[in-house]
Amino acid sequence: MSSPKTQFPESVPVATPSQSSPSWQIELLYDGECPLCVREVNFLQKQDAGRGLVKFTDIADSSYTPEEHGGVDFETAMGRIHAVLPDGTVIKNVEVFRRVYEILGMGWIYAATGWPIIGAIVDRLYGIWADWRLKLTGRPDLATIVAQRHQRLECQTEGRCRLNEDEN
Repeated sequence: MSSPKTQFPESVPVATPSQSSPSWQIELLYDGECPLCVREVNFLQKQDAGRGLVKFTDIADSSYTPEEHGGVDFETAMGRIHAVLPDGTVIKNVEVFRRVYEILGMGWIYAATGWPIIGAIVDRLYGIWADWRLKLTGRPDLATIVAQRHQRLECQTEGRCRLNEDEN
């Protein structure tokens, strides 16, 4: 008897694959300014052990551009965790964790989240966590972070930086 195939309802194809296939199996978009996110990424990098199965992309880096990462803009990526598959499919929420952990050989940790009732509960809990993540980690709200990023990027590209006296 074979087990039913796991469905990933949050998958959305958004881009065509590039000419050459990447060596990674999933690109994890994470907030490098979130202490809990960085802790999780550090753990996952240790599990990857240099195999290159997971490409880790810090969305907080000023060089982050949606075009190079499945079309996921900064604000969207900050709101919920996202990942991009080699074929350009973008996945989000708990499905990202299921896939990353499965690729790293630890799929059993999130396996139950693929079951209908448990999955629905975990998805709901993740949504609550995502909504409160910034506040719980002592950071400004999403609108403020997006505005600060926009201002920082504008400053870098146009060279019109204004430093506050308090920042010196």
